[in-house]
Amino acid sequence: MLKKIVLVLGVLLLIVACSPEEGADGNKQNTRSGSNAKSFNVGYSHYTPWEAWGYADSSGILKKWADKEGITIELNLIDNHQEAIELFTSGELQAVTMRNIEALSTAANSNVSAEAIVIDSSSNGNDAIVMRNGTAVANLKGRTINLVEGSVSHYLLYRALELNEMSEDDVKLINTKDTDIAQLLLSQGQGVAVAWNPILMQALDAPGSRVVFDSSQLPGEIFSMLVVNAEAPETLKRALSGAWYETMSAIQAGNTEALESMSTSASTTVTGIKRQLAATEFFYDASSANDFANSKALKTTMEKARVFLKGKGLYGSKDSKLDNVGIQFSDDTVMGDASNIKLKITTKYSTSTN
Repeated sequence: MLKKIVLVLGVLLLIVACSPEEGADGNKQNTRSGSNAKSFNVGYSHYTPWEAWGYADSSGILKKWADKEGITIELNLIDNHQEAIELFTSGELQAVTMRNIEALSTAANSNVSAEAIVIDSSSNGNDAIVMRNGTAVANLKGRTINLVEGSVSHYLLYRALELNEMSEDDVKLINTKDTDIAQLLLSQGQGVAVAWNPILMQALDAPGSRVVFDSSQLPGEIFSMLVVNAEAPETLKRALSGAWYETMSAIQAGNTEALESMSTSASTTVTGIKRQLAATEFFYDASSANDFANSKALKTTMEKARVFLKGKGLYGSKDSKLDNVGIQFSDDTVMGDASNIKLKITTKYSTSTN
């Protein structure tokens, strides 16, 4: 059964249930890590492509693939995306959905080595700057902007300002929980926010609001993934990848139950979720995902990402060098330190579900 973690109590219960045990050497050992682990917690947050995980669970697809590998997977919907990332870095979750910016900053700033086993989509309008009483990026000058700092929203704003010969010195940023962004925009007559769907659609309900810049203007630069603790067993990685591509087949075919499940999770209608899907470049099959993962453009994108994060002080310690962190790509080339690979993007598990 899908477990939705929305309260502090729920998170505490999850932590207790999955808490590390102390080994003979006195070090903490997470009981859900390692090749012999059989039970795993996986988390996802609200974002158009990730709503599909709810259907994978409710339809039995996820269980089918877990059973095939002889494991148990508990899927957790976590409303606060930053909280989901923190649960991953603490070891409470063995896999979680993230965008490329977040995966890279997480890898650089934690002890967890992450492995992206599925690239699910590229944003093609699902992320945007929404503004009340303004019509262009130039109108952002002097305005206060609500966003999740260090997220893809922060990157989107950074690139929008850069492309319009502006910088963050021209605006004031307010670090905001993603769950609060839409309501804040609704309450502020001169509000500006950077958000992703489904929050983006809610923010656009504010009178006089409009999109002044979106991810379709940065093709391929913002993409989302399922990231697994690199130490997790092959059984978990195979089960999650297999379940994902079977779910994608249903969504691509317009499966009514799948679309209804996604729309309910996103608090919208089937028509609404179809609008969001139109702003998402889904990689419906392993072949298209692998083409993206193997492209030269991906390396260019990750270079931009790490430069952005380093410039914002979000890429390791203050004194660390850009190349201190290693990023390994599907062709085994490494950007940065090959002896300190913290993020690995692989196509090993992207295979046909037939």
